[in-house]
Amino acid sequence: MTLRVTVWNEGRHEKKNPKVQQVYPEGLHAPIVKYLREQGMDARAATLDEPEHGLTEAVLAETDVLTWWGHMAHGDVQDEIVERVHKRVMEGMGLVVLHSGHFSKIFRKLMGTSCDLKWREAEERERIWVVAPGHPIAEGLGEYIEIPHEEMYGEFFDIPAPDELVFTSWFQGGEIFRSGCCFYRGRGKIFYFRPGHETYPTYYNEQVLRVIANGVRWAALPAGPKLAFGHRPQPLEKIE
Repeated sequence: MTLRVTVWNEGRHEKKNPKVQQVYPEGLHAPIVKYLREQGMDARAATLDEPEHGLTEAVLAETDVLTWWGHMAHGDVQDEIVERVHKRVMEGMGLVVLHSGHFSKIFRKLMGTSCDLKWREAEERERIWVVAPGHPIAEGLGEYIEIPHEEMYGEFFDIPAPDELVFTSWFQGGEIFRSGCCFYRGRGKIFYFRPGHETYPTYYNEQVLRVIANGVRWAALPAGPKLAFGHRPQPLEKIE
């Protein structure tokens, strides 16, 4: 079955910052969409300034996995759309949250914490260590991914303990960060992946793109049985 992926990008930096326009002239989402299509996925883009942020009921119904990148306009995302996405995740739609999407309304709602962290933009080297080599999201990687220049994120990262930790980052300035975190919510799977500052060409890095594609495949694995709650008057067995 062909995976259906919606790559959501805030899309504001590309309109306002010439440096971002230079790095991602077709939008930060473009290299991700291109790579996922090359992997045989049915990938399309959606952005904040489209009607309903491009995330209509129909679009989400036809989405197996949603990827999310946002930064400067988290507050502009309508609460109604956040609830819509949350409902789909609980029903089994996968969610891959990228970089500064850690502060998005949807990620904070799913985590139930502030999702805050330390940060510094100083063109530091980042080394992303694989700490779960048998995990499907690490498929095809070496021991680590090295990115020459990235924004630093540092601990403490205020999230619940991940159900599975796949990557831990080290930065040139000395900080570390849990940079590849998996969570289960309802029937849905969530993968948070750290790199991707808008002024660096991180989303052209083949290994970074591989992780995103692996994360999409993992998040789209078949969900279990539909959840049932509430009063159940008929028991499975006869009650003596």
